[in-house]
Amino acid sequence: MARPQIIECMVEGGKATAAPPLGPALGPAGVNIGQVVQEINKKTADFKAMQVPIKVIVQPDKSFEITVGTPPTSALIKKEAGIEKGSGSPLADKVADIRIEQVIKVSKMKKDNLMGKDTFARVKEVMGTCDSMGVMVEGKQARETIADVNAGMFKEKILLERTELSAEDLKKLAEEKMRLAAEMEKRKTEFTTTAKQIIESMAGQPRGSIKSKLVEAKVPTAIIEELLPVESAAAPGKEGAKKEEKK
Repeated sequence: MARPQIIECMVEGGKATAAPPLGPALGPAGVNIGQVVQEINKKTADFKAMQVPIKVIVQPDKSFEITVGTPPTSALIKKEAGIEKGSGSPLADKVADIRIEQVIKVSKMKKDNLMGKDTFARVKEVMGTCDSMGVMVEGKQARETIADVNAGMFKEKILLERTELSAEDLKKLAEEKMRLAAEMEKRKTEFTTTAKQIIESMAGQPRGSIKSKLVEAKVPTAIIEELLPVESAAAPGKEGAKKEEKK
C-alpha cells in the first residue's frame, strides 16, 4: 500500500510561492501546486513577516493536508512589540511595552505549544517570556503584571479572549517604544562614559581587576566586552627567550 508523501519546509507567513524550496518539493508529488500554495497562505496569514514551519501531507490519491507549526513565543512577542530583538539587560533596559490584548493574542496562537492548562495560565506563561526579553506589559515589568492577573485584574478581557487594540492604543504603544529607546540609549551613553573613565584610570592593571571594577559599577556585560581589550598572548619569541634563560 502506497504511503503518503510528506513535504516539510519554512515559508514566510501569508507569502508562500511556487518558487524554491516549496515548488520543486511539491512537483514530484503530483498535486496542484497553486492550490497548495493558496491553502498555505490562508493558514499562515496571521504570521506575516515571520518564517513558519509547514508540513504538506500528500495522499496517494493526490489529496493533501497542510499542518502549520508556530514560530517561537519570543518571535510572536517581537512581532507584537514591533522590535527586532529583546533586551540584552532585561532587568535594566526595557525595549517595548505591549497590552494584555496582545499577550492574549500570542497565547491563543501558541495554545497547543504552551504548558498552561487554561487561558489565564497561558497568558501568564507568555508574560514570563516578555519578562525575560525586557518587554513590559501594561506599562509595568511583566512579572508585576502577572501579579495583577493573579489579583483579578484583566479577568474579563482574558475570559473573553480579547485581542483587538484601538488606533489610540497603537499610537500610545508606538510613542512608548520611542521613549524607551531614547532612555536605553541615554543609559548606554552614561555607562560607556563611566566604563571609559574606569579603564583609563586603571591603565596598566590586570584585566581581571579592571573588569571587577566595571562590574561593581554595574556596567552592562556587552559594554565591558566592547571596551575592555582581551589580554594579549605572549609576544612572539618570548617563550623562546624564557627557554634560553633556563638553559
